[in-house]
Amino acid sequence: QVQLVESGGGLVQAGGSLRLSCAASGRTFSAYAMGWFRQPPGKEREFVAAISWSGQNTRYADSVKGRFTISRDDAKNTVYLQMNSLKPEDTAVYYCAKSSIGWISAGVNEYDYWGQGTQVTVSS
Repeated sequence: QVQLVESGGGLVQAGGSLRLSCAASGRTFSAYAMGWFRQPPGKEREFVAAISWSGQNTRYADSVKGRFTISRDDAKNTVYLQMNSLKPEDTAVYYCAKSSIGWISAGVNEYDYWGQGTQVTVSS
């Protein structure tokens, strides 16, 4: 079993920054690729970013490329999402998830453990 707990969400003005954290417990955290997804109001869950088990490979959705950075600290069993230059369209519930396939992926169905989500609201 893997438990994931997100934190760091909140209300921020457009152009501001937030850093989300995802603390993992359970199985060996460093063995897994991890991802961040988001679900805007009334829309389906969508891929945001992913990081390989080694931390050397990352992947981003086009909508956040250049603004968001995913990273991990295996000593703290934590994955981060640094979000800069936030836009109102970034408003969503953000989820972290553990990959079930061993490498980074943008597919929702390729992640098997999910956190409860943290709300990010960007005002214009």
